[in-house]
Amino acid sequence: MAYRPLADEIRPETLDDVVGQTHILGPGGLLRRIVESDQVPNLIFYGPSGTGKTTVANLIARRSGRALHRLNATTASLSDVKEIIAQIGTLMAPNGILLYLDEIQYFNKKQQQSLLEVIESGDVTLIASTTENPYFYIYNAVLSRSSVFEFKPLSAKDVEPTIRRGFAFMEERLGKAIAVEDGVVEHIAFACGGDARKALNTVELLANAAAGEKGNARVALADAKLAAQGSAMRYDREGDDHYDIASALMKSLRGSDPDAALHYLARLLEAGDMITAIRRIICSASEDVGMAYPQAALIVRALVDNALQVGLPEAKLCLGQAVVLLATAPKSNSVVAAIDAAMADVRAGHTGPIPRHLQNVHADSAGQEREQGYLYPHSFPGHWVPQQYLPDELVGTVYYKYGDNKNEQAARAYWERLKGERD
Repeated sequence: MAYRPLADEIRPETLDDVVGQTHILGPGGLLRRIVESDQVPNLIFYGPSGTGKTTVANLIARRSGRALHRLNATTASLSDVKEIIAQIGTLMAPNGILLYLDEIQYFNKKQQQSLLEVIESGDVTLIASTTENPYFYIYNAVLSRSSVFEFKPLSAKDVEPTIRRGFAFMEERLGKAIAVEDGVVEHIAFACGGDARKALNTVELLANAAAGEKGNARVALADAKLAAQGSAMRYDREGDDHYDIASALMKSLRGSDPDAALHYLARLLEAGDMITAIRRIICSASEDVGMAYPQAALIVRALVDNALQVGLPEAKLCLGQAVVLLATAPKSNSVVAAIDAAMADVRAGHTGPIPRHLQNVHADSAGQEREQGYLYPHSFPGHWVPQQYLPDELVGTVYYKYGDNKNEQAARAYWERLKGERD
């Protein structure tokens, strides 16, 4: 008999057997009710690997009575899709076709468009799965004809029963009792990072290795740590996790939570992605701290330079210091609000000629110089003199508004006093 991976051989037979996903498959869950109605629409399953997307698609196909076809978008072509569509209305698909398309994000726009007519008519029911955000990677016309369900990562507790069932099944397959050392199940559940398939692959590897030993088969914790080594964290530099962690770091800095900021920094560094961390840290110094503590930008730059000099793992010290500094610093978004407002005016065409006294004096032709009328601020008390700087169209426009922190309020008071004395 052909070999079948353990993860495939013990797939759940009913929705009740599916691990996790209680938000959509639990009692009264919307996806459960849709499946049990036997009137299944086009569906898109979105979520990390090993969370049950393929399993649920198989269960739906089994109930539907339709001819099931499976394609993986990483290897399938447009001709594969056309070949399946050609079966519509034939004895090969008397009740229609259910197409399970895995990793749909790898289909280009033309390939996805080839499905539109048949999924809209109902001749083909599409169940597509993706590990990426479908709203970024799937053609809008396909999305509008489908219902999207998110499959969430499994917790370690969710995966533990599946691991125990896997060891029990391997005992039957191997015809040999397997003693599992304390802590093995819990370690595999943690190390798999919410991926049930990865956990079962580890179980299969450990069970086969143990069965090959003389005497009693025993799975040791030390072996489990070797087999399931590596971080339990999901991370893909091209995927959603990358952007989610970077976003969480930035928002934790902005929210003045040093513990959360250190956590997300650690996740980036553990994945070896120091550059993303550096970009977020440098941005936060100006975007979130800004004029409340302008020296932070200089200190952060020095710490970043140090981190790049020493590299990982020592760079964690420099970047950790930068993160704590930014998270605990006073906050002001006055700079980002001001530059955004100014750029919005420029994009809207609110510009106008630059006042004559601000223009480059060398712009005049030799021998035709005109009086410029520019007042040199340093020639006046307090190094300031009333003078128009904005174009005529924008006179009176205010972009920068002082923040309510001590530093900016001190600057506001200084300029209000000086300018008030000259009015």
